Amino acid sequence: MLIVSSEALSHAHHSHGKPLSETEQHAAEGVFADRDVQDRNLTDWEGMWQSVYPLLQKGTLDAVFRKKAEKDNSKTFASVKEYYRTGYATDVATIGIEDGVMEFHVGDKVSACHYTYAGHKILTYVSGKKGVRYLFECHDANSSAPKYVQFSDHIIAPRKSSHFHIFMGNRSQQALLEEMDNWPTYYPYQLSDKEVADEMLHH
Repeated sequence: MLIVSSEALSHAHHSHGKPLSETEQHAAEGVFADRDVQDRNLTDWEGMWQSVYPLLQKGTLDAVFRKKAEKDNSKTFASVKEYYRTGYATDVATIGIEDGVMEFHVGDKVSACHYTYAGHKILTYVSGKKGVRYLFECHDANSSAPKYVQFSDHIIAPRKSSHFHIFMGNRSQQALLEEMDNWPTYYPYQLSDKEVADEMLHH
């Protein structure tokens, strides 16, 4: 039991809940069969989450972008950082999710709504890889929270999320499905800046 590789140990240190199965690992890399995609509840994203955009702005994630640039010599550190600057951009600093209610914190303003599940959509990207967006809707006309929300977290079946990309808007789910450049990204609120950067480097 004690004879485990250091890689396994480091992954165990960074994993959330049970380790990924082979199917889940492939899905996380954008390779999966459509038949394996399952519906999920909002409880998979419960908790308090922080935007990583401020970390990008502070330079905390520079080591992450440098590593990505080194892996792909068609990209420079500056171009990678710019890509993520567009991707992560958001004014929603934190998101709280509990009992079907999502709270969005922008400055000192908070908007909230109870969201209902509206199904999932499988997308095939230009790269040939695939992703799943999980769709939720707010039906409270008096709420200033986004009417339409989509989660993408490299997971295709019920499982607690360890981080996610979110798409938010008031036009339609279809309009959000077409958004490919801006995907605000959130990690657990309790993680320190260094821990978030560490998570990104090891996944």
